[in-house]
Amino acid sequence: MREQYNTEQRRAVIDCLLGAGGHMTASAVYAELAENGHRVSPATVYRQLEKLVDEGLAVKSRPVGEKSACFEIVDRSACMRTRCYHAKCTVCGRLIHLDCEKVDELCTHMLTDHGFRVDMSSTVLFGVCESCARRANDGKGRADA
Repeated sequence: MREQYNTEQRRAVIDCLLGAGGHMTASAVYAELAENGHRVSPATVYRQLEKLVDEGLAVKSRPVGEKSACFEIVDRSACMRTRCYHAKCTVCGRLIHLDCEKVDELCTHMLTDHGFRVDMSSTVLFGVCESCARRANDGKGRADA
């Protein structure tokens, strides 16, 4: 494989993914980079993300319920295991990786008490993240934004 140039855009995309601590869509990466003053186009962000996947430095997944693919740096990726749970904020769209024994317990309960086997490779729980709930409480006096 040809050696990759470590361009400013590539480094910014990698740093953004590392800072996220979880999955991000290409549009979320672009938005964060633009917000932080990086001059990069959405197409460049997408190309850089695809290159990282091709090089094995990132994983690309499409969790159930998601319209867009999500990307995550491999060395931070807990989704390479057989189980992978996510929480999706219905207000801001943030996708949060969950590595939680309580969710494992829920899946066990679903199987033993209800005969329902949860697909642990792509489970998404929908709700409102802490940040959005806080904003809703500050602005409207309610947390069900």
